[in-house]
Amino acid sequence: MTDPTQDSGGERKETIDRRLLELLVCPLTKTPLEYNEERQELVSKAAGLAFPIREGVPLMTVEAARQLEEGEGGTR
Repeated sequence: MTDPTQDSGGERKETIDRRLLELLVCPLTKTPLEYNEERQELVSKAAGLAFPIREGVPLMTVEAARQLEEGEGGTR
């Protein structure tokens, strides 16, 4: 599901499989998601939510999501 990589500081980061990203949609709006590698989140601009990725697993529930702040691309 995810592939570990190292950033310039030697820290391991997970990157989501692009094929998986093509399949996943926002559970509320059914619109495509954008992957934020730095924050390890899948972002739904349409819903104004960011869904976290924990240990390579996207948590696609509203309860797990955080509300996007103004200027992060959300519509709310």
